[in-house]
Amino acid sequence: MERNISMAASYLALYRSGELQHRLERLEARLSACDLCPRKCGKNRLKGEKGWCRAGYFPSVASVCAHFGEEPVLSGTRGSGTVFFAGCNMRCRYCQNYQISQDRAVLKSGKMSFDVLAEKLLWLQEAGCHNINFVSPSHFVPQMVRAVLQAIPLGLALPLVYNSSGYDSVATLRELDGVIDIYLPDLRYADEAWGRKLSHAPDYPASARAAIKEMFRQIGELEVDENGIAERGLIVRHLVLPGGLAGSRESLGWLAREVSPDVTLSLMSQYRPAHRAVNHPLLSRRITLEEYREASGLLDEFGISHGWVQEMASADNYLPDFAREGSPFVPE
Repeated sequence: MERNISMAASYLALYRSGELQHRLERLEARLSACDLCPRKCGKNRLKGEKGWCRAGYFPSVASVCAHFGEEPVLSGTRGSGTVFFAGCNMRCRYCQNYQISQDRAVLKSGKMSFDVLAEKLLWLQEAGCHNINFVSPSHFVPQMVRAVLQAIPLGLALPLVYNSSGYDSVATLRELDGVIDIYLPDLRYADEAWGRKLSHAPDYPASARAAIKEMFRQIGELEVDENGIAERGLIVRHLVLPGGLAGSRESLGWLAREVSPDVTLSLMSQYRPAHRAVNHPLLSRRITLEEYREASGLLDEFGISHGWVQEMASADNYLPDFAREGSPFVPE
């Protein structure tokens, strides 16, 4: 496909200077006593030891596709070139991607060589996608960087999206300064108790807030091209949970005060009971219209005016099925 590719991708300069190779070497060395995420399991993943994420050295990829259901600035008209990593450093009871995030068999079956992953990135670019969107990359950061490093001399030049739960290590994110063009983290909980009970991550609020601050320090507010497609910047997602479990008031207030009221926010109504949520008394229902109106009203209260507010019907539109061939999402 003949088209113009944005040369704003910041990692190209790091590649030319040799710095990207140095970043990779430092990241891969940390796999010998893995501390890539806040859990700091200390397992030697270079020798196949597995920690909380159950991942070894080679990346496990569950799906590679053009995704048209991301935020408009990412999906655009040609889709976001999405790489869904298998496994996760969290255990969310309600995870809509549970088929690939919490199934050990997928980690094994999805194991992929770096050469193949690099080729997949080029395939997404040649298919016309606007960006390369790494989903759940927190436990595969060195592997992600190696694949990019191998794909650059083959022609990769698209902006890179780091699409995470927000449960990220600041030390790891610092190695991605100048590598990632667009950060897309979640901001899930304001209360440590719910982080522990619902995702087995009691330090989630502190870790995610520190990570988001570091992401914003690196790339700042969202920048788009003349066609409204994201080139650089931070987009924060906040999923409204039933019964106020997400702590929307505390989280959005913090975001406006401590990051910026001009930050781009994606407020999401798409929660639906999935995985183990169906049997949980607090999670077994969808959110109500009243709950969502209360959360969306916080945007005016805190002066957050950039971003998107999903429609209530979104809960029926974004549930993936990773058993489906090709894209896990129903074609639009």
